[in-house]
Amino acid sequence: MAVNQAAAPRKRRNIVLRLLGPGLVTGAADDDPSGIATYSQAGAHFGYGLLWTVFLTTPFMIAIQLVSALIGRVTGQGIVANAKQHYARPLVVILVALLVVANTINIAADIAAMGEALYLVIGGLKHEHALIFAATSVLLQVFVPYRHYAPILKTLTLVLFLYVGVVFTVEIPWGQVLAGTFLPKPALNYDYLLLVVAVLGTTISPYLFFWQAAQEVEEMRRHHRPRAPLKALSRGGSPELSRIAVDTSVGMIYSNLIAYFIVLTTAATLHTHGITDIKTAADAANALRPIAGDLAFALFALGIIGTGLLAVPVLAGSAAYGVAEAFGWRSTLEAKFPEAVGFYTIISAATVIGFALGFTPLDPIQLLVWTAVINGIVAVPIMAIMMLIVTNTQAIGRFVAPPWLAYAGWAATPLMGLTAVALIWSLAR
Repeated sequence: MAVNQAAAPRKRRNIVLRLLGPGLVTGAADDDPSGIATYSQAGAHFGYGLLWTVFLTTPFMIAIQLVSALIGRVTGQGIVANAKQHYARPLVVILVALLVVANTINIAADIAAMGEALYLVIGGLKHEHALIFAATSVLLQVFVPYRHYAPILKTLTLVLFLYVGVVFTVEIPWGQVLAGTFLPKPALNYDYLLLVVAVLGTTISPYLFFWQAAQEVEEMRRHHRPRAPLKALSRGGSPELSRIAVDTSVGMIYSNLIAYFIVLTTAATLHTHGITDIKTAADAANALRPIAGDLAFALFALGIIGTGLLAVPVLAGSAAYGVAEAFGWRSTLEAKFPEAVGFYTIISAATVIGFALGFTPLDPIQLLVWTAVINGIVAVPIMAIMMLIVTNTQAIGRFVAPPWLAYAGWAATPLMGLTAVALIWSLAR
């Protein structure tokens, strides 16, 4: 009896772990060092005034990532492979090329932030630290099969709890927090609107679409007997749809909850003490030390490193999936290098070029601005294509998106369009 009682909690934990996978990893990867910088800027500059934006983005983020996951699991192919079947290949290739450029720049910013964060914690040389992180990311993706690599990525999502821990090291005026969250007072000035747009662009990013769809395909292949695409089944499929819904919802809520804690922490510390000029995630960590103490600083800095170790593979991997699908190459992290040379070459090249950009005189903040603009431009047509696919019975069979998901996905698409227009307008000023 005791054995059975002990086995029951383990069984429940195993069920939970099986339910959470691509959605959880994708959501956590959204809180990369570049995203942390954006959330830190929001908290430092406007205090609790932008906490509401996290709740605004959550339903749209869940909807569009559900669409991504459905496309992958139902068709057994990634987004680009599906798009090629229904739309002009030159358009698809151009979108993928822009995605690769944006992801590579984002990798550059993330690797640099990780190197600087480790430098702040232990000293040493920033570029050497960055090289270690870049090399580790590439080696794990190239030489560790997906069935062993997926649990590593899933474990790295726990790093985000460091930002929950930071909140408990500082004093929080919860009355002001609740007011900023549920009774916001939007300001119609340039700086305020620009940060609202930046938060929207950070939480809904094209690389997340490609990654989650591709991971659903990887999950199908990882079993001893690969699962068939749902589209091939004449009946059933509800358990898989339920798993996707739970996994994606938990992942996106988790992502935005951590973003909320980052804005909250920087508002309660940096903004309260008049520190509003934050450029990078490492700047935020360093500014915390004299205000909130060494523990808050260490937790924040280690969080940057941990999220970077999760996000850099996702950025490089999503670029590789897109390119490989566009040109019909084999695209799977389960393959050995000689079996998927093109796929692994894109992963390696994106990471190496991203690392090399850290040695150039280019302003990392300006690079991130351009990344946001490119992502905003790319996201709109990709989201439109995804919505057309997921509402097309010829493409997805009986698993077309239910009305509520179709409405939410289509609502998110023009929202991202407005975000892109606002970013371009801000640069033209």
